[in-house]
This record gives sequence, structure tokens and C-alpha cells, in this order.
Amino acid sequence: MYDFAEMVHRQRSYFLSQATKPYEFRMEKLRALSDWIDANESAVLDALARDLGKCAFEGYLTEVGMVRQELKDAMRHLARWMRPRRARTAVGQFPGRCRIYSEPYGVALIMSPWNYPFQLTVAPLIGAIAAGNCAVVKPSEYSAATSALLRRMAQELFAPEYVTVVEGGRAENAGLLEETFDFIFFTGSPHVGRLVMEKASAHLTPVSLELGGKSPVIVDETADIALTARRLVWGKLLNAGQTCVAPDYVLVHHSREQALVEALQSGQLFGAVLDVFEEEPLPRSSPLWDMEQVILTPHNSFVGEHNGERLFKCIKEHLYELSKEC
Repeated sequence: MYDFAEMVHRQRSYFLSQATKPYEFRMEKLRALSDWIDANESAVLDALARDLGKCAFEGYLTEVGMVRQELKDAMRHLARWMRPRRARTAVGQFPGRCRIYSEPYGVALIMSPWNYPFQLTVAPLIGAIAAGNCAVVKPSEYSAATSALLRRMAQELFAPEYVTVVEGGRAENAGLLEETFDFIFFTGSPHVGRLVMEKASAHLTPVSLELGGKSPVIVDETADIALTARRLVWGKLLNAGQTCVAPDYVLVHHSREQALVEALQSGQLFGAVLDVFEEEPLPRSSPLWDMEQVILTPHNSFVGEHNGERLFKCIKEHLYELSKEC
């Protein structure tokens, strides 16, 4: 059972002691984190395999390797990030000089998802440490092995008044969001993101919400269709498709129509939905008309009266045909 109020109070007291602000302190913690990852790489990959079935290659490519790069960048640039920056001075402040100083927020809450449980937890933590903050870290309950490993990591590297990892589910999430943090970094669904925003607004807490989105792929007139198709499949299936930037739909330049037809005929592409063609209206002789895996709609289908009714009817007919096949 966690006492979240006491946890946040202890971290805020530690932050106000100024212990986390010096450059030397931040670098020491970043180096310690880097050394721990080097020493425990196999344990991290094993936890990812148990939680998500990731092979070692994919675990390193999408998680461990990216975290290592984040650490290298933070350590390389930390001195520059902390350096005051000169700013333009208004005439009214003459003969004064203006500078911008980057100051840490204080106590940060990091809430991470299950799909990249190591990378999307440790990368924000690196940012919090580099900026001179304390942090309460809440991994997803759906990646239990990685969550337990992250808690062990925090216990071995950091004092609890500096960095604490909280394990658990919705009850723990709700309890943490009742506390007053100085910054909240959340990665997850839009539904939970709204709840985080609502709770943060009660305290005017600044937030960073990474909620995913729809990711287009644009295929221009110079693209190799077969190569593009292979890369699309790789991007879509990486991490079993559970990636916020996985391709969702493809926009192909109309001049590549013949190459697209050949890719569909050869099986390099499974299907396509097209609404713009090289020649319009699409000639009756086009092989696209006879391909069952292709859906054709005129790009001016929304022009005119009753377009809503026509669209609804079209969707209903397609769904009916698909249901018969299933």
C-alpha cells in the first residue's frame, strides 16, 4: 500500500533542498543509469520477451537501443542545455541585460504504456533527470515483468526521495492523480489522457500527453512500389502493430497507377482503396474494375445532393458483402 501524499511530500522536500540541480549531480545519475542498462541488458530483453513476446533483436532495436541513444544525447548536450541563453533586451531595460535560465519543474509524474514499456518509461525519466527534477514513475500494469524490473532499477540506483517506481493498476493511477505534481508526462490512450488532463487542470499542472494518432504514408511518383510495400508491411507489423506511428493509410501519386496495378496483380499488395486515377473517369477497360481486393470511389463523391445517404448506402453494402465472406 502506497502513501502517495507522503511520497510526493518527500520528493518535493528533496527537490527544494537544491540537491538535484547541479550539473555534476545530473551527470552522475545519467552515467549510473547508463551503466545499469549495460549491465542488465539481458534482463531487460528477457522482461520484454515475457511481457510482449519480443525477440532480442526487436527488443534491442525498439527499446534498449533507443534508450541508450537518448542517454548519449542527454549526456552530450546537458552542459549546453543548462547554459543561460542571451535574449534581446527591450529599450526600457537599458542598460540591463536579459538571459533565459532553464529551471527544473520540481516533482514529475511519468505514466507509461505497455506497448514499449522500457523505452517509453526510461526515456521520459532521462529527460526528468537531465532537467534536474525528481520523479514518480508509474509503468503499466499490463507489462508486469518490465514494471518489476524498472522498480528494481530505481531501488538500486536512486534514493526514493529522488526517483520512485510505483507498481499497480487503475487504483494506483487514480491515487497518484489526486496528488499535486509539478509536471505530468503521460503516454497512452486518448480516453485516459482526458482523465489525466482533467485531474491536472485542478492544480494547473502542466502536462505532456502523447496519445498516438493516424499516420499517413505518402508515395510519390519516384517510389518503387514493391519496395514501398515491403517497408509498409515491416512498419505496420513492428511490435505486432502496437506502435503509435505505425502506417494507417497510404496516399499514392496517381502517376503510379500502372505500377500499383502490377503490384496488386502479383500479390505484392493485398488490396487498395482508390479515389483518384491517372485518367478520369476511370476507363472501363482498367483492370482495377475487376479486382475484388480493390475498392473504387470517385474523388468527387461528396459533391451534390444526398451525398450522406449515398455514402451510408455504400458503406452498408460493403459491410454486408464482407460479412457474407466471413
